[in-house]
Amino acid sequence: MRFAWTALAAAALALLPATVTAPAAHAAAPAAYTLPLAEAVTTIPVAAEDRTGYNREQSFGGWIDADRDGCNTRSEVLLEEAVEPPTVTGRCTLTGGRWYSWYDNTFIDGPRGLDIDHLVPLAEAWDSGASAWSQQRRISYANYLDDPRHLEAVSARSNRQKADQDPTTWLVPDNPAQTCHYIANWTAVKLQWGLSIDPAEQQTLARTAADCPDTDVTINPVP
Repeated sequence: MRFAWTALAAAALALLPATVTAPAAHAAAPAAYTLPLAEAVTTIPVAAEDRTGYNREQSFGGWIDADRDGCNTRSEVLLEEAVEPPTVTGRCTLTGGRWYSWYDNTFIDGPRGLDIDHLVPLAEAWDSGASAWSQQRRISYANYLDDPRHLEAVSARSNRQKADQDPTTWLVPDNPAQTCHYIANWTAVKLQWGLSIDPAEQQTLARTAADCPDTDVTINPVP
């Protein structure tokens, strides 16, 4: 049956006027690229931050179930990052399981002790350019699952310690061996979403990146 329809379609196209052209192709997604961390930092635009009008729930909304499989973004991250998978019952109720919280070098048993951290916090994103986005783009940012560096399952304690701080005041103090990793991920998220950094943030990133000469960062721009 598929062959028959293909043949009919080909015959129909042959009868169309010569002026009919094929539909335009979709614009290609921006290509990923990799830079040394110190160089990547220099490509982030610098601008003053402004939190005017920010309200977490109204600005970014809550967790969504984008693929409608019963698991919202929080649950999807927990399932993806578990080192020992949890049991899933009903409409994505998770029990058991184990996770590694790299912010504080700690293993967490069971999902209740975990938060899902936006590596670049929602308030920081708002301050750095997201206030000008559409509501839909902000919801996409808050629930972005296409890059595992964007959302992290970490201990509730470390996430609440970090809160909305940027690297000028919080640099994985409980696991300093991960400083280069954290700065690389922060830089990637900022560049991927076209967010800016303020002058103090720039100085901290540049100073810290200089201590990470062997660290590269891959940026996957978000269309």
